[in-house]
Amino acid sequence: MSLGDQIAKNLPYLRRYARALTGSQATGDAFVRATLEAALADDDLKASLEGGRVPLYRAFNKVWSSAYLDVQEPSGDGHEGAAQDRLKSITPLNRQALLLTTLEDFSVEQASEIMEVEPSEIESLVQEAVSEIDRESSTSVLIIEDEPLISMQLEDLVTSLGHEVCGTAATRTQAQEVVAQKTPGLVLADIQLADGSSGLDAVDDILAIDSVPVIFITAYPERLLTGDRPEPTYLVTKPFQEQTVRAAISQALFFGSSRPLG
Repeated sequence: MSLGDQIAKNLPYLRRYARALTGSQATGDAFVRATLEAALADDDLKASLEGGRVPLYRAFNKVWSSAYLDVQEPSGDGHEGAAQDRLKSITPLNRQALLLTTLEDFSVEQASEIMEVEPSEIESLVQEAVSEIDRESSTSVLIIEDEPLISMQLEDLVTSLGHEVCGTAATRTQAQEVVAQKTPGLVLADIQLADGSSGLDAVDDILAIDSVPVIFITAYPERLLTGDRPEPTYLVTKPFQEQTVRAAISQALFFGSSRPLG
């Protein structure tokens, strides 16, 4: 496989990571572009990318780490302004470690190589991030999922984090019925639902009422990670690990919305 093909294969997932880290599709993509431009300008860096995902994410991490404090985001109201204020208030290191080991499913050793810190520090950063999750304000959660066992697993996870499940739905219509009674503070949504309806449409119904964080959970993430249109900020791949969903919930509540910035 050529280097170009290798990068193309991993690029959607790097973009997912960048978007989750920054809370913004535009900002995340800008860091990914900067990473690729740096590789084109540096033969040694370009050659290192032959090693697959780990060196690609390590190259991204170097760009992110060197530019993070110098990036000037445009001021904005609503979600954009709030998200940028939250980013300024917390070091990104613990979120990086958590996202790498959960959302991106790297081992502690691989995350250590990517972030260029000791494995013991990765473990400490992850623990700090988990503690941060536990301090999040509780909210009400709507679960849109047509597989009963997965729905029950998500219910148990949500309640173990101190949140309330305001309802579960296996179809778009059922989701509408739940929202008619109470607007949730967070939505976990599958894409393909029991009656052939779409979780995307169900979420659109909810967002027409209020802007709430949404985490999509799907067996086919590549269908949404195309770059052709605004993409979900939080996207978890099935089969998932509970820690991955936990990390996504933390990020969604951290930013207070899942609508991509700028």
